[in-house]
Amino acid sequence: MSQDLNYTAFHDLETFSERDLKTYGTHAYAEKAEILLWAYALGDEPVRVWDATADPRPPAALLEILQRPGTRHVWHNGGMFDRTIMKHARPELHALIPEAAWWDTMVQAYTHALPGALDILCDVMNVPLDQRKLKTGKAFIQLFCKPRPKNQALRRATRHTHPVEWAQFVEYAGQDIEAMRVIYRKMPTWNYSGEEFDLWLLDQRINQRGVLVDRELAQAAVTTVEGAKKALAARTVELTDGAVESATKRDKLLAHLLAEYGVELPDLQASTLERRIEDQALPWALRELLAIRLQASTSSTSKYKRLINGASADGRLRGLLQFAGAGRTRRWAGRLWQPQNLPRPKIGVLRDEALQDEIDFGIDAIKAGAADLIYENVMEVASAAIRGCIVAPRGKKLVVADLANIEGRDAAWLAGESWKLQAFRDFDAGIGADLYKVAYAKAFGVRPEDVDKTMRQIGKVMELMLAYQGGVGAFLTGALTYGFDIEQMAEDAYPGLPDDIRDEAKGMYDWTVRKRRSTFGLSERAFVVCDSFKRAWRRGHTEIEALWGALEESAIRATRNPGTTVDCGRFRLRRDGAWLRIRMPSGRFLCYPSPQVDDNGRFTYMGVNQYSRKWTRLHSYGGKLFENACQSFARDILAHNMPAVEAAGYQIVLTVHDEIITEAPDSPEFNAAHLASIMATPPAWASDIPLAAAGFEALRYRKE
Repeated sequence: MSQDLNYTAFHDLETFSERDLKTYGTHAYAEKAEILLWAYALGDEPVRVWDATADPRPPAALLEILQRPGTRHVWHNGGMFDRTIMKHARPELHALIPEAAWWDTMVQAYTHALPGALDILCDVMNVPLDQRKLKTGKAFIQLFCKPRPKNQALRRATRHTHPVEWAQFVEYAGQDIEAMRVIYRKMPTWNYSGEEFDLWLLDQRINQRGVLVDRELAQAAVTTVEGAKKALAARTVELTDGAVESATKRDKLLAHLLAEYGVELPDLQASTLERRIEDQALPWALRELLAIRLQASTSSTSKYKRLINGASADGRLRGLLQFAGAGRTRRWAGRLWQPQNLPRPKIGVLRDEALQDEIDFGIDAIKAGAADLIYENVMEVASAAIRGCIVAPRGKKLVVADLANIEGRDAAWLAGESWKLQAFRDFDAGIGADLYKVAYAKAFGVRPEDVDKTMRQIGKVMELMLAYQGGVGAFLTGALTYGFDIEQMAEDAYPGLPDDIRDEAKGMYDWTVRKRRSTFGLSERAFVVCDSFKRAWRRGHTEIEALWGALEESAIRATRNPGTTVDCGRFRLRRDGAWLRIRMPSGRFLCYPSPQVDDNGRFTYMGVNQYSRKWTRLHSYGGKLFENACQSFARDILAHNMPAVEAAGYQIVLTVHDEIITEAPDSPEFNAAHLASIMATPPAWASDIPLAAAGFEALRYRKE
């Protein structure tokens, strides 16, 4: 656990491995790694660099620092990189640093919504130029830390082959320490101390533990998919008379469709292709081409290859989670294999148990090398099977549980939407209707028992997409995700819309057209229906809708009045210096660096643009602030019970969104119901929130 430390030491490693870091990931890279340089400094003392290639024995000064009791050892990305390198390359030195003495400035940055890269952090934190990470460092990394190109006689550059550059490399290594010292002292620690720091230590144990993977399945899937790609490419050549060599050639395929069939598609996204494939008015050859493109673009080959390359010698895949990598919300982000972005499994039109049975059969077919003999769409089967690469070790089982509709529950709790909280409690007690039915019923003034399957699907999309001030565009995104035919839905739903809601939505459509804004390619009727659903949902959630405006107004007021605490329901907002903080019920903070109110009265702050990945000024609004809060709160709920999960004997190997995947002894006392009960235990700071979780036990991971 966290502790008070009297000294602070700063460290940084430069390493060499014959394996490429991006291709193999840290853990497989580390198996072949060696330490070249170790830069270090105690407090404000001068930076020293140990050249381990000149003398493999660590200098006395470094050993003294490593063995000094009560010392905090500060690294940048030390938890995910340097610590792993040391465990493999110098385990005797790794053993000298107690677990709780590690400190990671990259994680410190992430927990406060700052960028993780050291050079960008130096810009953001205004580190003096003479103390910044040297921009020339990348050239030294390319020269000394990687094997030379295979076509060159010299396979590796060293201090002997490039003495001048090596001296500059040593200077570069020391400069990283200078930069690290400055940012360590300038960054806050609100979200990286106490229980949160202890949670990071648990995160490190989870990442070091990793998951066991079925490499036989992964290798067979790669072989299967590569064969299918060749067959699809050959068929593409045949259908286009050689004009397009592969359906993955986007521009050539679009040009061929226009020239040969007079069809101009806006893009080749799955939703666009699926709509056209079902259009019986189009020539069969055109529809087959689109189907081939859809298959070729859904290949999971890269994920399978990443899994094969990244697995350690013992068959476990490690380093899959980045603590607080999602930035503002402090949720875990995926790394290497990207477990947070696994494809939604689909084989034909199968659902639920039938789908999982088919996935299991497909896995057997892939491993037997017979998938192409059984399935028309091999790519779809391979994509659906990707989760099955995570397996239980011998004598153990996977016990998995997922928090049920946690964002819907915490949104209602945070906003005080009392009717909805009671609906969740009734459903959990077995006396109430499904919440997607309840949401639809509340919006349109009908009884939940009268909500049919189609209405429930609409309710589901409303729940998932409209809680954060989304409108027609958000509903459209959700509908496409869940396979709606928007135009058909509009035809079915339009006659039943309440007159006043329909009239308001029609007015919004007319205004949108008049202002020449996007109607998202929808017909007037479809636009009106989607906008009506938005309005009906908001009428049924008056407390949530009110909180959007209150949060936005509070953020603006707090920004304009530094040092003043602004209460907003369960939140407290305050600006101090260059930070606006929103205190969550858990005691953690949503952090907004450099807050401002622009000339249009909008709240803005500095952050990473999710599309450009650049540090820039961003605009936010009430619904977005509420989304940040709900996702952060869901993360805090999940994280709060993780230590209890571990204490009960369930070894956490991975988290995926609101799901915990564990390994446990293959005995009855370890079961999904028990795990779910631990996960659904309300914390003291939200003791009355209705929580529920459910899961499964298996030898192979799947989507429940």
